[in-house]
Amino acid sequence: MDRKTIVYFILILFTWSSAKAEDGYRLWLRFDKIENEVLKDYYQEQIQYIFVDGSSPILNTASNELSTGLSGLLGHPIPLEQQPQNKAGIIVGLIGQSQLITDLVPKEKATAIQEEGFLLFYHPTNKQLLLAAKDERGILYGSFYLLRQIQNHQPIDDLNLLNNPKIKKRVLNHWDNLDRTVERGYAGFSIWNWHELPEFIDQRYIDYARANASIGINGTVVTNVNANSLIFRADYLEKAAALADVFRPYGIQLYLTARFSSPIELGGLETADPLDPQVQQWWKDKTAEIYRLIPDFGGFLVKANSEGQPGPQEYNRNHADGANMLADAVAPYGGIVMWRAFVYSEEEPEDRAKQAYNEFVPLDGKFRDNVLIQVKNGPIDFQPREPIHPLFGAMPQTPLMMEFQITKEYLGQGTHLVGLSSIYEEVLKTDTYVKGEGSLVAKVIDGSLDGHKLTGIAGVANIGTARNWTGNLFGQADWYAFGRLAWDPYLDSKTIFREWTRLTFTHDPEALNTIVRMLASSHETCVRYMTPMGLHHIMAAGHHFGPGPWVSQMSRADWTSVYYHKADEKGIGFDRTSTGSDALSQYSATFRQQYSDPNTCPLPFLLWFHHVSWDYKLSSGRTLWEEMCYTYHQGAMEVEQLQESWEQLRPFIDKARFQQVKMHLKIQVKEAKWWRDACLTYFQSFSKMPIPSELEQPLHELQYYQSIIYPYAPGIRPRW
Repeated sequence: MDRKTIVYFILILFTWSSAKAEDGYRLWLRFDKIENEVLKDYYQEQIQYIFVDGSSPILNTASNELSTGLSGLLGHPIPLEQQPQNKAGIIVGLIGQSQLITDLVPKEKATAIQEEGFLLFYHPTNKQLLLAAKDERGILYGSFYLLRQIQNHQPIDDLNLLNNPKIKKRVLNHWDNLDRTVERGYAGFSIWNWHELPEFIDQRYIDYARANASIGINGTVVTNVNANSLIFRADYLEKAAALADVFRPYGIQLYLTARFSSPIELGGLETADPLDPQVQQWWKDKTAEIYRLIPDFGGFLVKANSEGQPGPQEYNRNHADGANMLADAVAPYGGIVMWRAFVYSEEEPEDRAKQAYNEFVPLDGKFRDNVLIQVKNGPIDFQPREPIHPLFGAMPQTPLMMEFQITKEYLGQGTHLVGLSSIYEEVLKTDTYVKGEGSLVAKVIDGSLDGHKLTGIAGVANIGTARNWTGNLFGQADWYAFGRLAWDPYLDSKTIFREWTRLTFTHDPEALNTIVRMLASSHETCVRYMTPMGLHHIMAAGHHFGPGPWVSQMSRADWTSVYYHKADEKGIGFDRTSTGSDALSQYSATFRQQYSDPNTCPLPFLLWFHHVSWDYKLSSGRTLWEEMCYTYHQGAMEVEQLQESWEQLRPFIDKARFQQVKMHLKIQVKEAKWWRDACLTYFQSFSKMPIPSELEQPLHELQYYQSIIYPYAPGIRPRW
């Protein structure tokens, strides 16, 4: 059977699988035939064959993706030729390895290509489209980019695009346990079936790798940050190696979470002290074992001395001592350590928002060159809205790695439509002012602000065993957006939303604009009905599902809601200025100046930084209490508008996926009103002020909302 025939049968198989009912499984990789005949003819004129100069696992992946994707889009097989042809087509190759590509690509363009970057260049003389890179991953990413251009119906005959990633380590963090439960996962169980590995390789693993590679993600941590030492046992390492083998042809490195006490629990040592020679040797030996099985192993992600996880502080050592020990173990193999800055002590701090800064800033410059400090976007914990973390810009000698949450722990979990790209963009484009105006968080992360070469960004994955991967269909947009912003943190959300909508749903202008508006407005809507004006961490205890502003009885104060909102008869909000916890002092002078005065503090962060009286007059002319009432009601009303907008799209969306979203929006409408009424009824018990008469009044007394329990919330065992 010749190569053309093989490609033809692949196309038949692809078309057969595509013809099945839509359920969201294909994500944004939907290479269906272009219906517009003019467009289809245009692309067919430009692409009549593919020639890939070279062969390797990653290059072969790129070849297959190009051939299969283009064949599906154009409706007939696009052959992979053994030699370049005298007709319009795509020539693919590596600078310095492919003589043809090296000769055709102008030197000034070739020298501008960076690691994992690519050049898509229409050669005016040869009438060929060139895809060039300096490494194989660049070819793979360029292949998916070209397919995306065609899926988005963009021209390709004038391409002159140099595209380099701005961040080196673009990683998904799975909070997946070895028993297949997922911490803060709302799309089913873990996709990693450790029981059947290494012998059984689920097709889902391959499709997962494809999806990540298509948006430039180059690493994945497959185990929970609340780590289990068993992953380092020989049999589990063999299982992990099987996954690494699947990921490798898609340019994805596998990482593991390291439980700091593993030398005790697995190695039989009496201590895990990072300065103990025996402990250091145990980690070096274990690391060597891992690299024998997984030669391209990425390294370790570590959560230490946080929420009960063991760490170096138990031995009177600091975070640098712990991180450097592991960094020394992986350094000979090119590995890295991602050390999380999400820490808070066993003792209750004066303000939890300050602790990471207090622990890490004194260690600036003391970490090894292959250590990244992984910092959550805000100082508390993935709230619907937080100010930027004060560590960004505060550790110029240490590369900081952004940690975003893709799964929606505090944002409605698996049921609410919330376009997280808006959060990501807001954070990345916030100015730290540490080196004057323009010191954006994005510049801290991509290394340009302080000249760091090792850079990284992580997203806590929202992937599970749900057929559509993310449970809520619109959760796919969050996964997609993370990948796009990990590649280029300066992209704007509306561009990303528009891309994803075209790739996933429709090109119809009316429907496209409607879905983009829904996604673009949805984050602000969520903040309005959950935590407006800087309120935060007022969710129910434990599972964080639903409102719980009254939560006060927990084993430590900073796990309660009342710790954060501090509502009393005088007002509401956490004073973080010099008259309160002084957390604001951890930011730059310009930042402090803007936020320290309630009159100049942006309204979205007013109650984060200030305790404000209920009758305080805002620029809107309303009192704080009135503004709170109107904002909660506006949020709930906007969810109903989302529901109405989706209903108008029925003619444009396939039945199965339309129904998925419709059912989730129905839940979101109900829960937004629940949030509104529960929070306003509770806070009214302090303000003693009426909810404006023109607004819908709560149906129940406060005791009713406080009595609601949700035994079915994900991760909670039913209590009857």
